[in-house]
Amino acid sequence: MRLGNFLTAALAGAALTVLAGAVPAAAAPAPAVSHCAPAAPLRQSAAERPAGPSVGLCVTLSGVNMNVTAAADCACSVSGTWTARRDGEDAELSGTLGGRAEYAGPGTYEITATVSVGGAERKGAAPLEGTVTGTFALAAPLPAAAHRVEVTPAGPLSPGTTTALTYTVERITDGGDGSARLGVIAEPDTGVQLASTDVRCVNPLTGRYPSTARSPHAVDCTLTDLQPGRPATVTVHVTVPPGACSTVVSKLGYWSPQGQQVAGGMVNGPTVQCA
Repeated sequence: MRLGNFLTAALAGAALTVLAGAVPAAAAPAPAVSHCAPAAPLRQSAAERPAGPSVGLCVTLSGVNMNVTAAADCACSVSGTWTARRDGEDAELSGTLGGRAEYAGPGTYEITATVSVGGAERKGAAPLEGTVTGTFALAAPLPAAAHRVEVTPAGPLSPGTTTALTYTVERITDGGDGSARLGVIAEPDTGVQLASTDVRCVNPLTGRYPSTARSPHAVDCTLTDLQPGRPATVTVHVTVPPGACSTVVSKLGYWSPQGQQVAGGMVNGPTVQCA
């Protein structure tokens, strides 16, 4: 190819990129990758241990998140919770099977799941309950944070008071766009109520249409103007009744367009304790 033709083609490609509205962005997120341990017979603690299915654990990594699931070698359902230690650390990670949890980075994870196996194959019998374990050597690097969430005051909350918590949400990379959703959630059924006068925030609807009931213990804020160096602030009022207490957690979900593909993530914000 002649040099002139090469330059013409390069300029034409650049022009198409501009016309398409593309902007420089961070590299596309790595695809989700699953790691599975061999299935083993369910460990049951009951005095009578009926023959049960074998259960195996899998860990799926997707960016800053991990998902632990369990499956049995039968036409049955498996539910439960899990705990994990990474490289023998004292601090435990934990979560619900099938739910999203925060990935702590590379290392050897010793995971123990407490499971309940039920479903049609049990033919009306009580679910089998027990534990299953698995060891996973996870090498995926922990992606650099794309967003940061901070709160003031950092707590603690006190019974019989209303506290104004100010959340600062910032996008700290050039990739993606300024759209994100901040969730602030207290423990349900504690009587703790969350509210915000910010027009970007609502208490989420519950139930089925035409119900207008809303969750008093949660606030959902839609942010559309996040840019590096231009953080957004949201104030949430937390009312703790006398004799009640609840931690208040925060979650941030965001999306990152990659051409016509959409990829996103979720990060944990700070937790405010209750004294």
